[in-house]
Amino acid sequence: MLCAAFGITAVVLAVPYAYDALRIAGALYLFWLAWQAVRPGGRSAFETRELPVDGPRKLFLMGFVTNLLNPKIAVMYLSLLPQFIDPAAGSVLAQSLALGAVQIVISVSVNVAIVIGAGAMARFLATRPLWMRVQCWAMGTVLAALALSVLRDARR
Repeated sequence: MLCAAFGITAVVLAVPYAYDALRIAGALYLFWLAWQAVRPGGRSAFETRELPVDGPRKLFLMGFVTNLLNPKIAVMYLSLLPQFIDPAAGSVLAQSLALGAVQIVISVSVNVAIVIGAGAMARFLATRPLWMRVQCWAMGTVLAALALSVLRDARR
């Protein structure tokens, strides 16, 4: 949000190769996730397993970097939010930051609901191996379709 408010993310929109590089890298990552779901011995994203405990700092940095590298949110901030900014109503920067803050609060709320739902789904699938396998193939198919869609989608 801060990058968009200060105009830094405009570089991604102005340099076609930067956008294409991010788009292709994202598609390759989606293909990798799809393969991880359907390969023999693959694991579902919903499969519960023991993980090493990470500290709050590492978890925050992982989430922060993930969000910084997401070009779609930058495009959203640069294309959607300016429609709701009125220069006559005061500081454009303050309005941008306020709208961005509202969007962040809503996103965090939705993400918390998704995490709670995913936890419930993981408990359900952990006791039903057939459903786990069906879910792996469904997820792999959807991820591969998304990757193809990302590759097909040209810069507009």
